[in-house]
Amino acid sequence: MSAYLPLVFGLVGGLGLFLYGMQLMADGLQKIAGDRLRRLLEVLTSTPLIGVLVGTGVTMLIQSSSATTVMVVGFVNAGLLSLKQAISLIMGANIGTTVTAFMVSLKLTDLALPAIGIGFLITLVGKKKSTRFLGQTVLGFGLLFLGMKVMGDAMQPLRENIYFTRLILSLSQKPLLGMLIGAVFTAIIQSSSATTGLVVTLASEGLLDLNAALAIILGSNIGTTATAMLASIGTQLAAKRAAVAHLLFNVFGVALFLVFFRPFAAFVQTTHPLLQRQVANAHILFNIINTILLLPFIGLFAHTVEKLIPGEDRTERIGALYLDERLMNTPSVALGQATRELVRMGKLALTMLEDVYTAFVTSNSENLAPAAHKEETINYLEHAIVEYLAHLSQKSLSDEQSGRLAALLSMSSDIERIGDQAENIGELAEYRIEHHLPFSDEAAAELEDMYDKVHELVSAAIDMLETNNTEKATSILANEDEVDAIEKTLRLQHIHRLNAGTCFPASGIIFLDLISNLERVADHATNITEAVAGVESDETLDD
Repeated sequence: MSAYLPLVFGLVGGLGLFLYGMQLMADGLQKIAGDRLRRLLEVLTSTPLIGVLVGTGVTMLIQSSSATTVMVVGFVNAGLLSLKQAISLIMGANIGTTVTAFMVSLKLTDLALPAIGIGFLITLVGKKKSTRFLGQTVLGFGLLFLGMKVMGDAMQPLRENIYFTRLILSLSQKPLLGMLIGAVFTAIIQSSSATTGLVVTLASEGLLDLNAALAIILGSNIGTTATAMLASIGTQLAAKRAAVAHLLFNVFGVALFLVFFRPFAAFVQTTHPLLQRQVANAHILFNIINTILLLPFIGLFAHTVEKLIPGEDRTERIGALYLDERLMNTPSVALGQATRELVRMGKLALTMLEDVYTAFVTSNSENLAPAAHKEETINYLEHAIVEYLAHLSQKSLSDEQSGRLAALLSMSSDIERIGDQAENIGELAEYRIEHHLPFSDEAAAELEDMYDKVHELVSAAIDMLETNNTEKATSILANEDEVDAIEKTLRLQHIHRLNAGTCFPASGIIFLDLISNLERVADHATNITEAVAGVESDETLDD
């Protein structure tokens, strides 16, 4: 057993160096690129072909198809991407990830130590963040290839091992077994690049023949989908569909290539005289051919996935629906569109408040995930509305339009703050659920009364913004005074219960925090009402 320890340590240590180096390199490249990567994925997916190209480019840059697909699942969950757009990006990610295996096949291990030294030096002496990120990238590159060298050297003794030779012969004759090994290994280490890099290294050392290498690489394309599947747990229906689409796309390709395994292997042998290059080329060809075959049918594929995973897609689009830069030259219309977006934002905040309050009073966390998604959407919309109105303010506006613009800016901030308060209530609900905190019937009734008043106030303020009907402004403002009085009364009554020992202390703290957050929600709803009432305008929203 001790004779195999150097092999095991070399393999595990080399794999660790490879994965760590790839992570360093990917992180460095992502930090250099900044948010431009995310913007690329958001914007440049107007057609499936462009989506494939963007997915390929981004994955080549960050050296991780898993990172790209997880990002895509997140974007679909946020409503930024449709299922068709997500599938095209995933196709591109599969192609982009082949770059790692291709680099490994070039036998750049002699550059490993110089790259580590240069990368560390740049990281150490670099004054700018971008310079240090570049150093991190070079350092990661060096560690990646050092890991490949360590693994290759450690596994050389296997050339003479009869059991290993029999295993490789079995894999060569039984592609399904090799595929299974590749899928399981990739799913465990969460990196198809590591699997293909290891396979290329073994092939270059003469430890794998082409058939065995191809089988493992095909399996790695199935195993890599595990990352997206795990990332889709707890997400919206659309995100789950994107993850399943990734799985089905890769399974289809692997099944097809298994049918034509021998002819494909024979063709790959003609692409280059060196075995390691043949393996890398096979990986590239598999993903390109698979994409070419399915790309024309991407709409049908997306429809099939939707049929396989039925249900109503409740994903709220995170982006703006009504803001249009082309309307800037018509300020009155642009202000109307900004108001529409603000109303949408307000209704989201109201339903978010309903979600978190329901979670609190029922001690059921089911509504907390949708509420968190709505909070993300509210924050995004607030930023988009402010940016839109800031651009609009540069145009020639009348005094009335300038006043309306200022009021909309103020209201966007108040609605965003309502979302923040609702988020706080969600955290209180989560705390209550986790710690099983009890509430007396008296406290529950008091909360219900205050919540109803606050909910009515927010709903009326949003309705007033939508209809521009200021007749109810006086009654809304009077309700806010009533909420303030209720909050003070409830606070005093609850302190009495705490002092009397009739209330569980931890529950009492949560109760006081909750009524404080509800009171602040009422304050922001009042601010919205005052802003609408303070703007004299005959403009109303169309139905």
